[in-house]
Amino acid sequence: MLIKAILAMAKITGFFVVWFKQRANFEKHLSVKGKPVALENLTAPGFLLDGFVGDGLSPCSLVMVDGVIVDFVLTAQIENLDAEKIDMAGSLIFPTFADCHTHLDKGHAWDRSENLTGDFNGALAAIEQDYPFWSAPDLRRRMDFGLHCSYVHGTSQIRTHLDTTMRAQDTSWAVFDELRSDWAGRVALQAAALTLTHEFDEDQGKRLRGIVHQYDGVPGMVCYMTEDLGEKLDRVFAIAMDLGTDLDFHVDETMDPGARSLEAIADTAIRLGYEGRITCGHCCSLSQQGDETVRRVIDKVTQANISIVSLPMCNLYLQDRHEGRTPRGRGVTLLHEFKAAGVDVAAASDNCRDGFYAYGDHDMLEVLTQTTRIAHLDRPVGDWPAIATTTPRKMMGTDKGAPLRKGAPADFVIFPARKYSELFSRSQHQRAVIRNGVLITDDLPGYDQLDDLIDHE
Repeated sequence: MLIKAILAMAKITGFFVVWFKQRANFEKHLSVKGKPVALENLTAPGFLLDGFVGDGLSPCSLVMVDGVIVDFVLTAQIENLDAEKIDMAGSLIFPTFADCHTHLDKGHAWDRSENLTGDFNGALAAIEQDYPFWSAPDLRRRMDFGLHCSYVHGTSQIRTHLDTTMRAQDTSWAVFDELRSDWAGRVALQAAALTLTHEFDEDQGKRLRGIVHQYDGVPGMVCYMTEDLGEKLDRVFAIAMDLGTDLDFHVDETMDPGARSLEAIADTAIRLGYEGRITCGHCCSLSQQGDETVRRVIDKVTQANISIVSLPMCNLYLQDRHEGRTPRGRGVTLLHEFKAAGVDVAAASDNCRDGFYAYGDHDMLEVLTQTTRIAHLDRPVGDWPAIATTTPRKMMGTDKGAPLRKGAPADFVIFPARKYSELFSRSQHQRAVIRNGVLITDDLPGYDQLDDLIDHE
């Protein structure tokens, strides 16, 4: 009777039975040396495929040998190929994810430093409370935990902001440097220095320059509408131009329409003739400003070649929060308008389980799913999945050709979903993450690994 029941269930859930078989096939066949492995009957976003016309999904196949892609084509089945062939039953394939705006140094401290009010001021108070715990062992454990989550979920590139203020210790940069070496080949790490406008005097500028130079980082700043914002921007731009680095700013993370530092950054870049990459995250207040202002700012952002990163989950959590009142604003910047103007746009995970965001798991599929729902990145979906895959690579300067192409490492993620309605509707925890042609078998780290973080180490 049990066997009959299992067979009956297999008929009902035929696709998922196939999927679990394919995971077993991965482990069996992907390690075969010197022989092609063909993953047939995949489904891919069309923008990833040469020769695809349209904005939807396409059947395709991928062939790899010894961890390198040798073909990625618009063909469901490949004929006349001596290869181990695996029928993927229409499973969706994505490149590995890129997460271009995170805060690994703050992450997973919620249990000891909660945001008591849930708003931005509460977040600032929580991080002030947490700074004394930031020893090297503490930072290493929490940052490594976040990296492990990212890796298992299928992220291969991360830029983390590191607090580089008068209160935060420089220890986080040394720990970051160690982790960058430890995770090399699994997760490529970059770091952006996070300074504050009102603290950014000449001494802080020298300190920032030294840290960025020592650790090959990116200068950055949280921009507030101070009277001397222009002077502070000139100072941080000068550091970037002197060192030949990119810039990465936290911008207008508020629903106050009077916050207009994005325009100030664009004006500075244009005036100074800055030619490096500039990334601006958040930009929430633009959603509260009038059409004339929006058009003017977007024109300047385009001229200055600025890229925009939205952090939808964190901003939904913090913005427009008032006790006893339902929030009315989404806190998401104008992704559609920026993209229509030719501006590169991305979404990222931002904070995870700290005072700025109580939740999150370093899962870029969750970021893409939630951004799709929150910002209406559908009807059609088109190439919007690029905001979590190919576009962030461009922003970080790591886009060395299409990620799924002949000669590229066999790094990709395959989901049991076959179409977007399935991908964005049901948890995809059974995804298969392939790195250099090998199936990752790591489990997500358990939260019990962090149970004693309340203790000073």
